[in-house]
Amino acid sequence: MSYSSHSPIVAIATAPGRGGIGVIRVSGPQLRAFTQALLNTELKPRHAHYIPFADAQGQSIDEGIALFFSAPNSYTGEDVLELQGHGGPAVLRRVLERCLEVGKEYGLRLAEPGEFTQRAFLNDRMDLAQAEAVADLINASSSAAAKSAMASLSGAFSQHVNELADKLVHLRMLVEATLDFPEEEIDFLEKYQAAAQLQTIQQTLHDLMRQAKQGMVLRDGLHVVLAGQPNVGKSSLLNALAGDDIAIVTDIAGTTRDRVTQLIHLDGVPIHIVDTAGLRETEDTVESIGIERSWAEIAKANVILHLHDARQPNDQLDDAITARLPTDVPILNVYNKCDLLDEAAASALPEHNPQARTLHISAKKGQGLDNLRSALLDIAGWTGGGESPWLARERHLRALENSNEHLSIAAQHASHSDQVLDLFAEELRLAHESLSSITGEFTSDDLLGEIFSSFCIGK
Repeated sequence: MSYSSHSPIVAIATAPGRGGIGVIRVSGPQLRAFTQALLNTELKPRHAHYIPFADAQGQSIDEGIALFFSAPNSYTGEDVLELQGHGGPAVLRRVLERCLEVGKEYGLRLAEPGEFTQRAFLNDRMDLAQAEAVADLINASSSAAAKSAMASLSGAFSQHVNELADKLVHLRMLVEATLDFPEEEIDFLEKYQAAAQLQTIQQTLHDLMRQAKQGMVLRDGLHVVLAGQPNVGKSSLLNALAGDDIAIVTDIAGTTRDRVTQLIHLDGVPIHIVDTAGLRETEDTVESIGIERSWAEIAKANVILHLHDARQPNDQLDDAITARLPTDVPILNVYNKCDLLDEAAASALPEHNPQARTLHISAKKGQGLDNLRSALLDIAGWTGGGESPWLARERHLRALENSNEHLSIAAQHASHSDQVLDLFAEELRLAHESLSSITGEFTSDDLLGEIFSSFCIGK
């Protein structure tokens, strides 16, 4: 996706639907003439003006607040006009149409998704990590995620990245300077304690990666699928974890015919739980479709909870299901209905061992659910004791991991008896480039298009 950064843009900035307030945002270079033509008045920057929004015949469409922000002191770094009126869809559409009508001679067009925030990035109002935090703040599903997204938007993550990049730049500067004087190359690592500097940078990077993993868990959460044969208590477990009667529960096998999804939060971490149809051989057409969808959900899972009926711990159908489950995702073997067991039957169960991912519970009685919640957080890599200081995305973690790989190779060059400084310098450069891609210093246009196209229109 590519945008023209020269033409002014306009969009409805508030969510679709009816509301008390609706906002239309315009951004572009030299908007004063457009504003004068649209509103027939001069707006004082950063002052609220209560005025009518009129059509071409001078008839009032709506009345509201007009705010003008002069470049560069605006969200996008350009001139910005915001019209705040009533939130009815028909009213907002009429005001938007009027803006496009007046703005035709100025080249005004509808904004693409995320284009306002992209212009803020291109005009140095925020870096790329902060720009992504705008979308994360809007989409935050918990107060902990919202708090961490706001920290990212305020620059907490970027500050850590920039501080680490500065250390890399300092080391790179010493290396590049030494390359200009080959006779000093042999003594470089000892003279400037380059190996010690590199070790410090690597340790700082490892700490940053650990925090990024926490931030990514808080942002993305886990996609958890409840799998098992019919009547093992999958729907009961979903209801118990959700604290509500989300799924229908009966003693009739095969009650669940389609997937049922519920979002819950554990210690602020979003957990997307999917209840699925019981897995078995059946000639029922509708149930067969539900079972096919169950396997499709299992294939997309981050974590699989394989539920077993504790009264039949060695069931052959369970063995068949186990053999078909994917091997590249964590699987928790959960033995349900333990409240119905006598002492002898309980002793016949596989040992309760969260480390081995084997749990004993009773969804109906609520027994063992705290252990299950802890096991899910452990799989997520969540350390607990508070939220991450900022949110992170998969691309951030990937960039940190790439940087770490290049630093590891640089460390190998540093420890080798035949110290080749040009190779050492190249790995430092690549590590710096990967690190700086987080904030957007080194970022392809294709990546920018991918990032900002995921935003909502008007942001």
